[in-house]
Amino acid sequence: MASEPDAAPVRVAFRLRVKPDMLDEYMRRHDPVWPEMLEEIAASGRRNYSIFHVGGGELVGFYETDDDAASQAYLAASEVAARWEAEMAPFFVAQEGRADQNAQTFPEVFHLESQLRAARARD
Repeated sequence: MASEPDAAPVRVAFRLRVKPDMLDEYMRRHDPVWPEMLEEIAASGRRNYSIFHVGGGELVGFYETDDDAASQAYLAASEVAARWEAEMAPFFVAQEGRADQNAQTFPEVFHLESQLRAARARD
């Protein structure tokens, strides 16, 4: 989905599960993430990117982008991302393929700023 000028970014929430016995090592490898991988994520158009541990090895992540399909395609073609995802693959429970391409995503239900903007436009 291409972004029009002043269009709101696409907000993506996702979930992954890490093997609980590997969680400490997974977290260690994210502090810090390889600098070249950080640059690839940014170059893909993803921003405001966070991953949260919600307990028991379950991770919930969030990022914004102007075009999620283009972001995914960029990372799918990235040699750096392929190396990172290969290193991370053993940590995940029941993950088909690369996590950056196949994580379970969720529809957005509510976004404060979008609803405020719409409500103020009606006034």
